[in-house]
Amino acid sequence: MSGAPRIVLATRNRGKVDELRAILAGLDVAGLPDDAPEVPETEPTFEGNALLKARAIAAHTGLPAVADDSGLCVDELNGMPGVLSARWSGRFGDAAPGGKDRANLDLLLDQIADAPDERRGAYFLCSAVLVVPGGAEHAVEGRMYGRLLRAPRGDGGFGYDPLFVPDGETRTTAEMPAAEKNAISHRGKAFRALAEIIPAALA
Repeated sequence: MSGAPRIVLATRNRGKVDELRAILAGLDVAGLPDDAPEVPETEPTFEGNALLKARAIAAHTGLPAVADDSGLCVDELNGMPGVLSARWSGRFGDAAPGGKDRANLDLLLDQIADAPDERRGAYFLCSAVLVVPGGAEHAVEGRMYGRLLRAPRGDGGFGYDPLFVPDGETRTTAEMPAAEKNAISHRGKAFRALAEIIPAALA
């Protein structure tokens, strides 16, 4: 896009890339190059993990890098799985039928199976960051509050979307059209806030 700031998204998650391209419409968004390094998420916070990824990809590409770390925080589990959301089922999830997303979801369902409805509150949290090579770093946060069902519903989205019903909704985020989900999601809120920062940060 002529004249638009060029940034690179520091993620290989196809579902996340599609969401972010839609949210960051108007920016020149480059995909992650094939030779980009894998960056382990070793920090104890969402922001820390996002910064690890963005710093590594900015250094590798020489482009301003955008990254996020996000996850599901469940009241009944004292805020877990949190930063471990994508890895909740551990190494067993890699070979599980239906893949790791399904393994994570099934494990969570089992862990809160006995929780009454009033204790099934949860929220998604997203920390989104921009790292400019040799320059500034910016971080923002978005949250989406809701509750967890007892069985998954819907084929859209990814991760824990089939279990999560946002406040004020009757549908799961997996049952919502992408545009509707992005309008209220933790990731949508965080990246819209970041999109407002990017032009000035890259000027």
